[in-house]
Amino acid sequence: MKKALLFGIFWISCLLLKAQDIQYSQFYAAPIYLNPAMTGAGEMTRIGMNYRNQWPGLNQSVNSYSAYMDHYMFNINSGIGLMVNKSQQSAASLSTTEIAASYSYRLQLGAESYLRMGGQVSYMSRDAYFGNLVFGSQLDVNSDQIIGPSGENLGDDIKHRFADYSFGLLYNNKNAWLGISGHHLTTPNTSFLEDQLSELPMKLSAHGGVKVDLLGAGMNTFNDRSITFAFNYKTQGQFQQLDLGTQLDLNPVVLGLWYRGIPVAQQEIPNHESLIGLFGFSFDNGIDIGYSYDYTLSKMGNALSGGAHEISLRFSFFAGDSRLRGRESSMPCFKY
Repeated sequence: MKKALLFGIFWISCLLLKAQDIQYSQFYAAPIYLNPAMTGAGEMTRIGMNYRNQWPGLNQSVNSYSAYMDHYMFNINSGIGLMVNKSQQSAASLSTTEIAASYSYRLQLGAESYLRMGGQVSYMSRDAYFGNLVFGSQLDVNSDQIIGPSGENLGDDIKHRFADYSFGLLYNNKNAWLGISGHHLTTPNTSFLEDQLSELPMKLSAHGGVKVDLLGAGMNTFNDRSITFAFNYKTQGQFQQLDLGTQLDLNPVVLGLWYRGIPVAQQEIPNHESLIGLFGFSFDNGIDIGYSYDYTLSKMGNALSGGAHEISLRFSFFAGDSRLRGRESSMPCFKY
């Protein structure tokens, strides 16, 4: 009964409230989605995919998928990218699909410091199936039976299409980075009903970190032995979220630990959401594979929700001037 109640609240929220974005624990493994300014930030050609299964214990989980490709052009200090995102709520058949194109420009500020500026244009599609909805007017309280049609004229399959725009900035030197991004700049209307307004709230994000070389040689050897500390803060509508974590890169193995929540927020119930463990492996051929698990800390409970499973896959290679092969990226970012 508790599962049904929780799922019912979640389902109604999806249908009636303002839409919220896909959330990835391995957000640096989805760089273009995090910040358009990260387009081409690997200074290689990258092809990546992400998958997240959230709350599998409710038997009506939320599944999210992403795929992207970006390429850096040294001759014009620019990155270009394409991205496809999709999220689907299984029982309500409510899905959102995004197809986006992004561009970034890298401006060199000093010998080892850079500022990247990026923009993104997206085509968004929201689809829902309302054929299985049951309204209060259809319920017989004496027999617990469904009686007759509801009289609502929603239709079965409903679609809504709209354009979306995002922007980002990213500063970095060889040891640290700091970025900000803004998504849904025009707060587009996401309502399925023509005479209703349900704006998609603007999402603002601040993210950054510092990378420490454990070899102590003072060399630019980020891929050998290093530890990185990072954060990602997001706010959208009335919601806010903070991720704090660290990753230990022992080439080829990467281990990570994250905390998600805002324990110092001024609210009656502390916002402790999850503890996230990560394991990644980087192959010499440019393939990176990551797996993470979100252990639920909130009152929903991990035994009930089942937490969240997430997988990332990325392939990085040089598709341009062969003389650039083997060079280090000027961006000391997380891998996952």
